[in-house]
Amino acid sequence: MTDYSQAKSWPFIEARKILDRVTKTPPKKGYVLFETGYGPSGLPHIGTFGEVARTTMVRHAFQQLSDLPTKLFSVSDDMDGLRKVPENLPNQKMLEENLGKPFTSVPDPFGTHESFGAHMNSRLRAFLDHFGFDYEFKSATDLYKNGTFDATLLTALKRYDAIMKIMIPTLGPERQATYSPFLPISPKTGRVLYVPTIPNAEKGTISFKDEDGTETELPVTEGHCKLQWKPDFGMRWAALDVDFEMYGKDHLVNGKIYSAICKTLGGTPPEQFNFELFLDEKGEKISKSKGNGLTIDQWLTYASSESLAQYMFVNPQKAKKLYFDVIPKNVDEYLTWVKKYNEAPDVDNPAWHVHSGKVPKVESDITFALLINLASACNPEDKLILWGFISKYDANANPATCPMLDKLAGYAVKYYDDFVKPHKKYRTPSEKEKAAFIELADEMPKLPEPNAQTIQQLVYDIGTKHGFENMREWFSAIYEVLLGAEQGPRAGSFFALFGVKESVALIHSKTK
Repeated sequence: MTDYSQAKSWPFIEARKILDRVTKTPPKKGYVLFETGYGPSGLPHIGTFGEVARTTMVRHAFQQLSDLPTKLFSVSDDMDGLRKVPENLPNQKMLEENLGKPFTSVPDPFGTHESFGAHMNSRLRAFLDHFGFDYEFKSATDLYKNGTFDATLLTALKRYDAIMKIMIPTLGPERQATYSPFLPISPKTGRVLYVPTIPNAEKGTISFKDEDGTETELPVTEGHCKLQWKPDFGMRWAALDVDFEMYGKDHLVNGKIYSAICKTLGGTPPEQFNFELFLDEKGEKISKSKGNGLTIDQWLTYASSESLAQYMFVNPQKAKKLYFDVIPKNVDEYLTWVKKYNEAPDVDNPAWHVHSGKVPKVESDITFALLINLASACNPEDKLILWGFISKYDANANPATCPMLDKLAGYAVKYYDDFVKPHKKYRTPSEKEKAAFIELADEMPKLPEPNAQTIQQLVYDIGTKHGFENMREWFSAIYEVLLGAEQGPRAGSFFALFGVKESVALIHSKTK
């Protein structure tokens, strides 16, 4: 029986913190609550959903340590006001006309849902469903309007001064003069108003001047107002009794504020974990409104959801670039960890966390990088061309018996077409390189057992014989002359997969 108490991977470290918490104070609600938040201000990107993947890993680790029931709430902050128009959305003028309104009151710029918020929420749920996450979706608009937050909002009204005491030191002089933790929704314009308010705890209302100067009074319950985002964070923790939440490094400075407000409202702050932000290829922070970096759909066009989960698992507290070039490396890292788990099961192996303990078998030693380079050599129209080479390499392999490999082949063709083919740049070999290539073409068919290992040794021996003191120069020549690329897989593995006859023909065609 596995001893999970000794596991050292970060999800287990976080899970043990939660276990200590609920052991000391069992949750009155009857379950341990994990929460993630989502801001629907633009098209969802991978960084947003990394929270759900990682939180799920912590939740699964906790389930190995405790029999307590668990739930995962994915909460959309869709009652926030639309403060600026994202650059990458259609119907810019219509969105401009609805600035300031809650996302769920702004028309859908795509014309497919009842509101902008509903559209973005559907995108979130579609991705979570694709992953097969076990979660409950929660709309902040619904939680404000259906009474879930009412009792905590009334407590916030009673402790208005205490909340202000927490918030005022964090604000500049100008903002201090007008700040209110409560944001009324104008009954006339429907916009979220950032205006001073006067609390009335006995009546459960706030008073303020509407946009036209009219003195207005509204109850703080039933969705007539919402809280500023920092008080909202702490209020939600208290209202839902959240036990665990992670957030990006940009929230780290505010963690103490969220916790202080949660305590002020009678709650116990959850265990918290912060992760580093994703960067685009220029090293800039990924932004939903700018649409830089990779979208969810783009990653899944060229690689599996499991490889994306692998990317989320590794070094969550280290900043990582997230653009197209990271995909092949991540896919192959994922395959490597699955192979290692197949050989020696270990709950600290990333594959165990990616697959929630149900790690599949790897069907082949063929890597994603190898398939991409195979595509570079044969310029296939579809993955069936790759399968022609794969089947000769391994007579027992076919799409039916190797579904994972079949998907990889399809992804490889798409990746090659979009990112490799347009940038292929062959060079003419030097006389020294040409002589080595010709000998390689002559000697490869003479190998008694041509496989990845024997061909690799032959390549190495010929490189040594022809005076390549730095063997990297010889292998670089193979990639640049034969494949039109700056780098590639192990030469022996590539030639074995491509086939000896085909490899000899390729060498001759590039060394004429």
